[in-house]
Amino acid sequence: MTSHHLFKIRQIRTVTLAVVATTALLLSGCNSGGEPNSGGTTSASATESATPSHTPTPTPTPVYKPADATGPAQNVPVPVLPEVAKTETKEGLEAFAAYWFEQLNFAYQTGNTSDLQAITSPGCEFCSNITNSLTTNYQGGRWLAGGRITVPSTTTTFQLATDGNYQVIAQVQQATITYHDPGGSQFRVATQPSDTGNVLLISFEDAAWRVNGLHPLR
Repeated sequence: MTSHHLFKIRQIRTVTLAVVATTALLLSGCNSGGEPNSGGTTSASATESATPSHTPTPTPTPVYKPADATGPAQNVPVPVLPEVAKTETKEGLEAFAAYWFEQLNFAYQTGNTSDLQAITSPGCEFCSNITNSLTTNYQGGRWLAGGRITVPSTTTTFQLATDGNYQVIAQVQQATITYHDPGGSQFRVATQPSDTGNVLLISFEDAAWRVNGLHPLR
């Protein structure tokens, strides 16, 4: 009886020691690789999340300001030639004619006629009169206000004439133009608004359109 009882006691002690040893190993494993690593990762993530990312400040788009008595126009949008206007087609001719008047409108607002002259033949006498007048009226810090051009309609038969030109008939409207010196006062009488028909003579040379003539219809 005694021997049997001692055997049970020894078994219990052995099992108990094994449990204690296993528990110690588990605790040791938790202390060496569990929570400290997890804690470190959480801390780093929290630090990264807490650090605000730098967002570049967007550059503001310049705002267009038309000319008035206080000063010339500012940030005038530069006309862009449409892709279709690079083709010798009816649609291309009409698109180019509209673009030419956009360049003329840009010249009236800025005094810069370089892009307009680049698509206009020097032989266009009426065109030269316009660009020369603009150059004169923008000299010495002077400027124009108003004069905005709109083209309600353009038509063309898209038939090539014997002189190598296509004809485009355009209705052109222009607002009142006032002329200002550096002090803001008007140095000449204002030009009254107009609404006229015009015939553009346009040729397609070297894969590009060019205005060779401009004739107002009286």
